Amino acid sequence: MSVTVRTAGRNELERVNELRKMVNELHVNGRPDVFRPGFCDELRQHVYDKFDSGNSDVLVAIMDQIICGFAVVEYIEKPQSPFNNSRKFYHVEEFGVDENFRRKGVATALIAFMKEDALRRGYQKIELNMWEFNDGALSFYEKVGFRTYRRYMDMDL
Repeated sequence: MSVTVRTAGRNELERVNELRKMVNELHVNGRPDVFRPGFCDELRQHVYDKFDSGNSDVLVAIMDQIICGFAVVEYIEKPQSPFNNSRKFYHVEEFGVDENFRRKGVATALIAFMKEDALRRGYQKIELNMWEFNDGALSFYEKVGFRTYRRYMDMDL
């Protein structure tokens, strides 16, 4: 079975929200101290806002005529500051694959599409962040070439 990746149509965002809800539940289960349960209207609206934004896109992966994966990507350009050099990068804000389609090449196809798209747009770097509890995501991201360059840490008191 082959996977097709492309920019989403507005009429496909409800299915993207179904997948986003799955990802949200994973985060709620992994860090209930941080993430709120449920998938409220503001979360549902977020993907529409990104779709309408001029500096981001919603991507979909399709297998057997089913949207089985998605990514919300942003095109970031940060000016030089007293602390940092200017930076231009392709940021993966959200990423997910339907549990029923995992280990079938969907995530790899999404990453391949993003790499090609980023290069076509003149970006030399793709960045994302993830939560440490998500061992499967960490393993996948490392397998496709991502490396950790920064860490957020917390301490319970």
